[in-house]
Amino acid sequence: MKVIGFCGKSGSGKTKALEYIADLGPIVTMGDVIRNEAKTRNIELSSENLGKIAIELREKYGQDIVAKRCVELIKSLNKEVVFVDGMRSKIEINVFREEWKFPIVAIELGEQERFNRLLARGRSDDPKSINELRARDKRESNFGLDEVIKSANYTIINDKSNKSLKKNIRKLVKKILKSY
Repeated sequence: MKVIGFCGKSGSGKTKALEYIADLGPIVTMGDVIRNEAKTRNIELSSENLGKIAIELREKYGQDIVAKRCVELIKSLNKEVVFVDGMRSKIEINVFREEWKFPIVAIELGEQERFNRLLARGRSDDPKSINELRARDKRESNFGLDEVIKSANYTIINDKSNKSLKKNIRKLVKKILKSY
């Protein structure tokens, strides 16, 4: 099984990049673990609520709980290639690397452009102001996201067109899979 991780700050284009390679393998989104927990508890899917649940789960079950739940899901998929969206810490990376080689691709984009994209996306948990985005970035940085991005094996700067992103991500992922 070949499992590749994707990381990046909110709005950087991880989801779009993964859409372009979805035909190569299923995508497991770490944030869905948090969203599913909120749904189970019948809690509104706001950024604030999801942030609280993410912190609570990690405090109660350990910093690696979300990754451990994802590993269980990945194993149950029984697919040759799986992509993981949204690592937030080196601890989570270590959980995946206990099981697989797990190279990581970082998708990067500047703050203002990320905010513009999130505003256009309009998901219920997306920030409605630049200050909300900064608060989310700070929370995720506290989990260790900045360190994950810096330590990624590969980086794509997503400041061009979607066509460019599609070309670059497909080329990179095929290269990674070939050398896995």
